[in-house]
Amino acid sequence: MILIGLGSNISGPWGSPLATLQRACVELNQFPLHVLKLSSIIETLPFGVLNQPNFVNAVAIIETALSPDALIRKLHMIEHQAGRRRRRRWGPRCLDLDILDYHGQVRPVKTGNAKALALPHPAIAERSFVLGPIAEIARNWKHPVNHKSALVMIQKLYRFNQA
Repeated sequence: MILIGLGSNISGPWGSPLATLQRACVELNQFPLHVLKLSSIIETLPFGVLNQPNFVNAVAIIETALSPDALIRKLHMIEHQAGRRRRRRWGPRCLDLDILDYHGQVRPVKTGNAKALALPHPAIAERSFVLGPIAEIARNWKHPVNHKSALVMIQKLYRFNQA
């Protein structure tokens, strides 16, 4: 299973954040990619840099014959077409596409190489805006490293935040 996270919080060439996410879904369904399932689109608070507009987020299950590295290049190309310019970490963006999981592959973060693709996404277990949509569309999915479901991880986040 390949899981892709989608997010947007500012307008760009494709329109409002919601319109941008909808267009991104169309782009994710163009050869050599195919969307199998899409979560509900949810509005979420910003993560990291808090002084910015709320996000709209979703998760898609896709299939492709592309390797993880070729897929991330394709996702970056779609982001660029949508007007994304990488300026500030966790800052506003018209489109963010992340590989959350690629068939359970595990690739650790490589020290000193910020551009190396880590799998699964290193922060997936701390992001309710990713875990909720995954729980909605992939109930049987388990994190490739900690082997917990999205539902178990999101429940842990809520208990932690209420303490």
